[in-house]
Amino acid sequence: MYVVKSSLSDADLKTVSEALQGALVDLIDLSLVAKQIHWNVVGPRFRSVHLQLDEVVDTARLHSDTVAERASTLGVSPDGRAATVASSSGIGSTPAGWVKDTDAVGALVDALSAVITRMRERVAATGDPDPVSQDIFIGITADLEKHHWMFQAENVQAESR
Repeated sequence: MYVVKSSLSDADLKTVSEALQGALVDLIDLSLVAKQIHWNVVGPRFRSVHLQLDEVVDTARLHSDTVAERASTLGVSPDGRAATVASSSGIGSTPAGWVKDTDAVGALVDALSAVITRMRERVAATGDPDPVSQDIFIGITADLEKHHWMFQAENVQAESR
């Protein structure tokens, strides 16, 4: 059922809605993964990694809201329920318990890499059917790639000691 009717064709709307739903799930899971690690990180770089993780959480939450509202704008009901996120996310499992700072950084590099790869696929998929949604995905990808770079730089520093 569509409460709001989009001007996109049904085929284009299907492509775009799948991309938006996938992005929503990945962003919600990224915020949960980063927060879980944030609570459990330990080690000499605890404070800097702890604070950096909150930056990822903030970015993911901000963009998840933008993505969900774009879906709603197009007449597609966004689904951010826990069961949906758990069954659809492209992010691997998160370490349980205390996480050493270097392992925390590595886990975030992996999680960000997974989400960025899928975001780039969404950028490609939405270019023709909906450049507006594509623009959103481009902005999200840029922000996530910046976090990815910063986390990668964290472990390069630690490994060079």
